[in-house]
Amino acid sequence: MVIGIDVGISTTKIVGINDEGVVVSPIRIRATDPVTSLYGGFGKYLFDNQISLQDIEQVMITGVGSAYIDKPIYGLPTAKAEEFIADGLGARYETDLDRMIVVSMGTGTSLVQCDGDDIRHIGGIGLGGGTLMGLSRVMLKTDDMKQIISLAMQGELSNIDLQIGDISPNPLPGLPKTATASLFGKARSNAGREDIARGIITTVLQTIGSSCILASLNSGIREYVLIGNLTLLPQCKQVFPGLEKLYKVHFIIPKYAEFCTAIGAALCYNRE
Repeated sequence: MVIGIDVGISTTKIVGINDEGVVVSPIRIRATDPVTSLYGGFGKYLFDNQISLQDIEQVMITGVGSAYIDKPIYGLPTAKAEEFIADGLGARYETDLDRMIVVSMGTGTSLVQCDGDDIRHIGGIGLGGGTLMGLSRVMLKTDDMKQIISLAMQGELSNIDLQIGDISPNPLPGLPKTATASLFGKARSNAGREDIARGIITTVLQTIGSSCILASLNSGIREYVLIGNLTLLPQCKQVFPGLEKLYKVHFIIPKYAEFCTAIGAALCYNRE
């Protein structure tokens, strides 16, 4: 078995890929620092799946937290995988697509273009889960993700965002009256917490989606694979279908979206 580990600053994701190429029981572990989350998560993964150290052929680590790891993990052969390559390989494994843009929605957002074996980082934006949490702390006085999501489910977006229909009696060329003219452009100082929560999440997801579309201009790519923790937001099922309809593109959230980078790290071993 090859183990792939995506080491974040406070969250570590671990998967195993067996000799048949099947992903085995991915897990996510939170801790106060990357080293604790890696070693604690790895031990838990082995224990939960009844895997012995002798069953591990290779450990592949990636992610920003991997910079803190410079020794073999539990004495096993350990190597580092380039994160952007891992993003691409993991997304390709999950979707069987050869041409796509992989959108890694983490603390910020990175964009990786895949065209067959040509996998390369094409840019990103400093907006993602970190933005969502920061705005929520300032505007909602909480960073409890479950509470933020719950509030957003009850919010009304028309109280926050300015739509085309608010500024024009008729649709604009290519834009229906329900299209967003300005995120938070209609917000009032007495806006409810539910509406604000909905607005924050929509702002983050819609901006990420728009950046994907702009990044793929002139490439012919119309399929975007979303990976990372933000794919777990229920609002993804509302925001991205709207962008699909508007721009005639396709956003895909694979089964193991939050573990794609860890899966790709393990696949880097076989690729090399």
